[in-house]
Amino acid sequence: MISDFLAAVAFLTRLPVGRWLAFDAKQVARSQRWFPLVGALLGGIYAGVLWLCAPYFPALVAAVLLAALDAWLTGAMHLDGLADTADGFGGGSSREDVLRIMRDHAIGAYGAVAVVLAITLKTAAVAALIGFGRAIPAVVAAVALGRWSAVLLSATQPYARPIAADGRLTAGAPARFVGRAELWIATVSAAAIAALCGGRRGIAACVLVAIAGALWGWRCRRRIGGVTGDTLGAGIVAAECLVLLLFTAR
Repeated sequence: MISDFLAAVAFLTRLPVGRWLAFDAKQVARSQRWFPLVGALLGGIYAGVLWLCAPYFPALVAAVLLAALDAWLTGAMHLDGLADTADGFGGGSSREDVLRIMRDHAIGAYGAVAVVLAITLKTAAVAALIGFGRAIPAVVAAVALGRWSAVLLSATQPYARPIAADGRLTAGAPARFVGRAELWIATVSAAAIAALCGGRRGIAACVLVAIAGALWGWRCRRRIGGVTGDTLGAGIVAAECLVLLLFTAR
């Protein structure tokens, strides 16, 4: 249990827990049951930064500092997935084209626009929430539910990339091994975190993320035959944006 949680922390963040432990794809998949808790851990760190910064800096400055911290603590992994997904889905004419473009590390126009819009939206939402006095619970809920969305997609959608003839290409992709146990445990913890953070608004956020995740999974399956690490990252960013938007609603 502890090793699975540490695997989740090592996979989702730059916190140095992975220096002393080795994780394989199956353990990372099993660790997804703890993804919402890791999201809550990150959200707690962000909440502490907001609590320290908000009294001394304008709301927009505090929100930008939070965006920078988020990119650093996660290695901008999910933003990279968003950029690759936007480039692939925007520029690919076939399933093979989309998957090939998503493998390319260079960022294109679609990816650049998607990342800029996502960061701008999240920053503006957090700045508004600071003014409303709801920033801390909203940020914790958004980060936790964003990670839950990845578990939801991994457990309900096939993995899009084929296994190579030698079995090495994507045979070790963690998303291949996520099952019902991971999904149910993650769902219970995500719902509990959201309810504690936002009450009815938090539960509504869970429903919104579930619906958006189902639609995104359907789109990925039609376009490329399932999900990849990049589309999971894009889903995380989209879920965070949706939750923050919901919390800004009056």
